[in-house]
Amino acid sequence: MSAAPSEGHPALNPGVRRREVFGWAMYDFANSGYTTVVLTAVFNAYFVSVVAKNEEWATFAWTVALGISYAIVMGLGPLVGAWADAHAAKKKALAVSTLICVGGTFALAFAGPGMVAWAVVFIIVSNVAYALGENLTAAFLPELARPESLGKVSGWGWSWGYVGGLIALALCLAWVLTAGSRGSTASEAVSGTMIITAVVFGLAALPTFLLLKERAVPTPPANVESHAMARLLHTAREAAQYRDLLWLFACGTCYQAGVATVITLAAIYAEQVMGFKTQDTIMLILVVNVTAAIGAFAFGYAQDRIGKVMALRITIVGWVLMTIVAYASTTTALFWVAANLAGLCMGSSQSAGRALVAYFSPKERAAEFFGLWGVATRLASILGPVTYGAVSWATGGNHRLAMLLTGVFFIAALGCLAFVNERRGRERVAMLNPAAAAPI
Repeated sequence: MSAAPSEGHPALNPGVRRREVFGWAMYDFANSGYTTVVLTAVFNAYFVSVVAKNEEWATFAWTVALGISYAIVMGLGPLVGAWADAHAAKKKALAVSTLICVGGTFALAFAGPGMVAWAVVFIIVSNVAYALGENLTAAFLPELARPESLGKVSGWGWSWGYVGGLIALALCLAWVLTAGSRGSTASEAVSGTMIITAVVFGLAALPTFLLLKERAVPTPPANVESHAMARLLHTAREAAQYRDLLWLFACGTCYQAGVATVITLAAIYAEQVMGFKTQDTIMLILVVNVTAAIGAFAFGYAQDRIGKVMALRITIVGWVLMTIVAYASTTTALFWVAANLAGLCMGSSQSAGRALVAYFSPKERAAEFFGLWGVATRLASILGPVTYGAVSWATGGNHRLAMLLTGVFFIAALGCLAFVNERRGRERVAMLNPAAAAPI
């Protein structure tokens, strides 16, 4: 993107340069390698089969480790967001979380057979840092995009993010496929993929810190709301007035529970149920990232035309269909259909949720509200995968039943979304924050 002023693009707020949006989107590009390689395609399956040696409790242990990390984020997320808003330090907090995530990912390279404790510790460390960074980068969205274009700009970031995931995964696939020429196996090559992922994350995030501006203004120290906890208590007292945002949080908790299950257990399901090898799983996730990028980009435009709530509803219905197809898959071809349907829905649902939170949030408290959104989504990330892990453990490894039950989360999300009114939610923001809310 060029450095032309924002008047060259009507989707952006006055004073926002297009290169800033590129810098912001580069963080989606950078951190997608972590979720794609560590949580979705490579390390999760490696943890079950190699680190935990295929013990019956292995899948459950993986989901519990993630659950602990998300529980930590639920406590830290709103506090970090409120602190970042009060001190106009979103960018500074983002830099710290990035360094910790990159370091934690690098440490996973040293997790060998039987090193369950080591793997669990650094999965928790890296995933907490990743999740906090995700909340913080999302909080820049209301500063960059006009309200009527939030879906479009959010879609730019998500779709570009999947490109980053593709590149990181492609590099890892090349490393795994050439393992034989180095005298090692595909499983032994996993340590190298963690190093590749950490390096790509660190380098790709640099444009974010070079190009993105911190537009927030620090709250005067004398103001009690400059303290993170005080700001959170103030928001809690006002919460009932943001009715549509609260229903969106409930909806997000439900559908993100299903999304988190797919992200964290896709490779395990592919290997345990469909008999995929490491290289087969990586190739599957590569293709799914392409469909996810298409879904995020296309629905980013669609949701600003048909409405953000309607776009989210369509994608959640798609998720329900995906769980049914995955459950019924007895052939590789049908499983590929389910996986790519998940890709289309993943990109669009993630983008639509972020855009709606931005639409319902006052600009000066965006990091705090996205921190609360993070509570909803991380609660989901505990409920979904841990439920899946518990069902698979209790049923002696029945992954098909666990996947089918994941569809219940998406059905519940549709019920919550029925109570979200897009226009009313935005009007409420304007009424409660007249100086900060842009026109509808």
